[in-house]
Amino acid sequence: MSTPYTQAVKQLHTILDWIRFGASEFERNQLYFGHGTDNAWDEAVLLVTASLQLPFDLAPERAQCRLIDDERLLIAQRIEQRVNQRIPVAYLINQAHFFGLPFYVDERVLVPRSPIAEVLKNRVAPWMEGREPARILDLCCGSGCIGIASLKVFPDAQLDLADLSLDALDVADINIQNYGLYEQVAAIQSDLFANLQGPYDLILSNPPYVDLEDLSDMPDEYHHEPAMGLGSGDDGLDITRQILANATDYLSKDGVLVVEVGNSWVNLEAAYPQVPFHWLKFEHGGDGVFVFTREQLQAHQHHFRV
Repeated sequence: MSTPYTQAVKQLHTILDWIRFGASEFERNQLYFGHGTDNAWDEAVLLVTASLQLPFDLAPERAQCRLIDDERLLIAQRIEQRVNQRIPVAYLINQAHFFGLPFYVDERVLVPRSPIAEVLKNRVAPWMEGREPARILDLCCGSGCIGIASLKVFPDAQLDLADLSLDALDVADINIQNYGLYEQVAAIQSDLFANLQGPYDLILSNPPYVDLEDLSDMPDEYHHEPAMGLGSGDDGLDITRQILANATDYLSKDGVLVVEVGNSWVNLEAAYPQVPFHWLKFEHGGDGVFVFTREQLQAHQHHFRV
């Protein structure tokens, strides 16, 4: 049976043809864009160029290059999967960028999109006060992108990547290998801090934080991501509460904790009305990231450990 995709394989020949076709299909089918792009055209450019092992910012003259049969078939198949199954492009091409770096991803981990990248770009200023952390922890690490990116800023640090999911750690291992970091990075299965040995000078965490209401309203694209990486109880804070209650024991004297809770920041403030959370502002979008020094955490432990 003929479909728009089988017809396209016969009729479309250049890279630009396929970008235009993909963008039109994405618009017509009202896809949701939240895993690397925010519009149909960029989504199509990403899918097509990555499928051809070409750069996203392809020169205009190269966009007129004609494709061979196998290339057209591959792109048609991926456009069809993106439209009919709502699979994020990152999973179709097994790659996502974070902090300007490419990372291997698949459906065992969330697609990287944390605004913590901007925190790292600013060297966790002013909390690190120009200091170089000797040990960094990426807690609930998923693909390991946040922790590995931190080594681009603090290249001499030792890094622990910790996650409860062995599947996620398998993906993190791929990224450790891709960046040649086996001597500097350890991937550890741990239920939060259970199997970890502090102290750490910097703890970075993007834990599950989606509340039940947001989880039920999420677009289809997000249902391809592992559920254990998204939801965290009725108010989205089950895991964050544990982090706040125990992080002090794993931070060095001048250690810093950075945690993302996304839209659940409202619930967090409501849960701890006496605690002055410091919420970061982002130049490139995003919200729901707070920072505490160990000293500040210690001052509020009577709230967190109730």
